[in-house]
Amino acid sequence: MANFLAVDLGASSGRVLLGVWNGASFTLQALHRFNNEPVSVLGHVHWDVLRLWHEIKTGIAAYAKVSTEPLAGISVDTWGVDYGLLDKAGNLLGNPYHYRDHRNDGMMEKAFAKVSKADIYKETGIQFMQINTLYQLFGMVEREDPTLEQAETFLMMPDLLNYWLTGQKTVEYSNASTTHMLDAHKRTWAKEMLNTLGIPTHIFAEIISPGTVIGHVRPDVMQDIGLNAPALVVATGSHDTANAVAAIPGLDEASVYISSGTWSLMGVEISEPIINDDALRFNFTNEGGVFGKIRFLKNIAGLWLLQESRRQWQREGKDYAWEELLEMAEEAEAFRCVIDPDATDFLSHGDMPSFIRTYCERTQQHVPKSHSEIARCCLESLALRYRWVLEALEHLTNRKLTTIRIVGGGSQNKLLNQFTADACNREVVTGPVEATALGNIMMQAVATGHIKDLTAGRKAIAASVQQETFTPNHSPAWDKAFETFKGLLEQSK
Repeated sequence: MANFLAVDLGASSGRVLLGVWNGASFTLQALHRFNNEPVSVLGHVHWDVLRLWHEIKTGIAAYAKVSTEPLAGISVDTWGVDYGLLDKAGNLLGNPYHYRDHRNDGMMEKAFAKVSKADIYKETGIQFMQINTLYQLFGMVEREDPTLEQAETFLMMPDLLNYWLTGQKTVEYSNASTTHMLDAHKRTWAKEMLNTLGIPTHIFAEIISPGTVIGHVRPDVMQDIGLNAPALVVATGSHDTANAVAAIPGLDEASVYISSGTWSLMGVEISEPIINDDALRFNFTNEGGVFGKIRFLKNIAGLWLLQESRRQWQREGKDYAWEELLEMAEEAEAFRCVIDPDATDFLSHGDMPSFIRTYCERTQQHVPKSHSEIARCCLESLALRYRWVLEALEHLTNRKLTTIRIVGGGSQNKLLNQFTADACNREVVTGPVEATALGNIMMQAVATGHIKDLTAGRKAIAASVQQETFTPNHSPAWDKAFETFKGLLEQSK
């Protein structure tokens, strides 16, 4: 028997979960859940990182209140690309910016004037998105931001929280790979490229591998939260998707995964990066996985469009439950309009239903008026995006991908799961819902010697969860809608 804590922070919520390993399977118990909402100040969007730190300590303290058993480990995972900067004394230089902040606008194009797009991709193998850390830091260089001049240490979000837990400054590989600043083959910082862009390289610490034990919880933190025995802090796949992919039972060469939530990350697991002209043309990414694996995938806007639409309707006085929204979408007429979920029109916070209507008007389609139409448009368009990515993956990997494995909170969306099976004409297997937390805890169990390796860990997770299968009901209507979808992508080139 061993007890582990997973601190799992997503782009909209966070939680601290207890994972108990009994030698054959895992059980999970939520100790503390909390919102993770960005804060707007003086026209910029930030993460409320001190509030997150408080919530994390509250979650660990909740364990100390219910159990006297020593913890075998604690591990933090978060979303990618965002970071904090420390001064020489180790103090945080301001609240970290949110990746959707407008300060990133136009920075990719300015960076390409100094280092070509092709050269950046050849070295990093990472999908081009203006939210990437590279363009956030380059923007600081362009604005001559004094914060960057004062910085002594760069830490990704989970690394910052691990530093506050242990006092150790480390940067874990899977999250660092999302920055667009790593040499994909050497798995080290691409310092020559960074120097060309004027980004100071002395701030970047040596990269550690997933499964590394960082150290023990600091004595002052232990006292603050009432922890009565020392606990190891482990760097697992500190990027939430790395942990989620680690937790997928049955993931093989014929499987494509979707880690479904605010973002959908859709891809395959490979051993070496795929970096060529086609991968660049399709804008695929080679992100770090666990145990030497590469997550070759596409970042997709995911349930963000429907989440943001729901928030707008809440502001207007209509608070739909998720089940109600899905019922409305199911009853709405099919394929009235189609959008590209990844269009820049939908990147920012705001009135998403208006953004969708404007997009449909601009592309000369039916303009959705009802909330039901908008909800269905979001889900159908996302399923069509999945089909496009599936076909691209088969081309780029030369694999026949027969099964789509969906994990994460979005795997509970049965309507989207069925749309995905229908659009892609593939069997869909869903679960685990808590893939990120299970991957986090399983990786800790491997790091501390309780489980042998990744294969044994995935078998243990399979024994711990129930999965559901969706059989495709493909129709010509999906093919017709897909042609419309591809036409939208051609228009946006």
